[in-house]
Amino acid sequence: MSTTSIERKTIRKNGKKVNGAGRSRDSQQYAISSWHNTDEIYDRLKALLKEPPRPIRRDKMDEVLNYFDTKCKKSRAISDEAQKYIPGGVQHNLAFNYPFPLAMDRAKGAYLRDVDGNQYIDFLQAGGPTLLGSNYGPVQKKVIDLIQDCGPVTGLLHEYEYKLAQEINRHMPGIEMFRMLGSGTEGVMAAIRLARAYTGKRKVIKIGGGYHGWSDSMVYGMRIPGTGRREAAGIPRGATAGTQECFPNDIGALRRKMMLNHLRGGTAAVITEPLGPESGTRPVYESYNRELRKLCDEFGALLIFDEVVTGFRVGLGGAQGYFNVQPDLTVFGKCLTGGYPMAGGVGGRKEVMMLLAGGISAMGKRAFVGGTLSANPLSCAAGFFSIKEMEKQNAAVKAGRAGDRLSAGLREIVDRLDLPYVVYNQGSIVHLQTSAVLLMSMRNPIKVLKEVKQRKHMMEEMGAAFMANGIVTLAGSRIYTSMADTDNVVDEALNRFETVLKMV
Repeated sequence: MSTTSIERKTIRKNGKKVNGAGRSRDSQQYAISSWHNTDEIYDRLKALLKEPPRPIRRDKMDEVLNYFDTKCKKSRAISDEAQKYIPGGVQHNLAFNYPFPLAMDRAKGAYLRDVDGNQYIDFLQAGGPTLLGSNYGPVQKKVIDLIQDCGPVTGLLHEYEYKLAQEINRHMPGIEMFRMLGSGTEGVMAAIRLARAYTGKRKVIKIGGGYHGWSDSMVYGMRIPGTGRREAAGIPRGATAGTQECFPNDIGALRRKMMLNHLRGGTAAVITEPLGPESGTRPVYESYNRELRKLCDEFGALLIFDEVVTGFRVGLGGAQGYFNVQPDLTVFGKCLTGGYPMAGGVGGRKEVMMLLAGGISAMGKRAFVGGTLSANPLSCAAGFFSIKEMEKQNAAVKAGRAGDRLSAGLREIVDRLDLPYVVYNQGSIVHLQTSAVLLMSMRNPIKVLKEVKQRKHMMEEMGAAFMANGIVTLAGSRIYTSMADTDNVVDEALNRFETVLKMV
């Protein structure tokens, strides 16, 4: 049955929309062909952490560094100049790679090209949003037409504001109303403010190790669970006083924390990445999100899904549609506009979302959220036409098939070369864990303090080796596939990955 032939039905119970609203997993196509054996993955990850790091051999690493010295001279010059005016030389962490950032001047389909003319297979995908492939022509044309007629921003209402919100409502089971913002960070800020305003409670529990943007209250327990305020330089303690964290997959610990909170004013919300922290780097069990939903219902807390990466990439219904678990609020980010800027927002139940109603009012409870350029015509049109093309092209499923093929090929290479590395995928999100630095935990702080720097540098070197062999990844350990990754592209990539893995 085609997705367009299914009528959206809203079922209510005690005033709340429940599972059954929107498309179910059976009637919607998703990128994840089957959920992984999570126990097996964790067994392999634990074994990898017990082994000493297995980096690239020094003689081979010298060859890698020679590539950057001889083939990337223009990028080095740009990077050197950038460091004079930009802290660290880059404006965003994704742009950094060892030994120096490469400057790109062309993005098309499955490929990137740098200013020196070197071509790369793009598995970074701008951090995940370009599910259709970079610079997708049909969307690009619509955006150019709009800019010519309207310009990128008017400061007033535009028809694509409601058209985009309508599309999100049509596809996402948990979305009755949607508010467009400028980034995933802003979406998280709004969701937390909404949860506290709606429930009247203060505590927000995040699943440790997840990244929910850089707002004051969320720079807590990032990347490595249990680290608390370790990265909270410049953030007053009061800003994180209402933030707590809980280790992923530990439902018992979460229940105990919510029980304690109940005695001290209650829990406003639990916020999670539905595949697991860092886009599934610490994968959750398939039943985990259902357990979160039950706990939130039991303790009167809102469940917030951070679908900045998974929204539309897992499928048009997001991870919430795949798992058939309906959050109270959903955060969107870069996937929302297919790679165009000012992408972010929050959506959810009408009764909660109405606390964001616009206008100037001195009466009634309201969660204040602003943003002059939020929901500008360019971003909203890009989002609307990107989602339409994702649906028309079945982009999530095509990208998921590419992820399956790439993951299977990488596993075969790793096993054949007798390497301890761990490969798995959740549709078009492929994980290649070599140093396991992101799998460390403050449950073993001595190991973290002793090994984190060495393992981090190994991951940086691995990413550099991939880059020198024409593959762009996220930090050398995460790979996003797109609709543009045909079998030929994936097979070409596997040959390049094998070249690198033979350097170990």
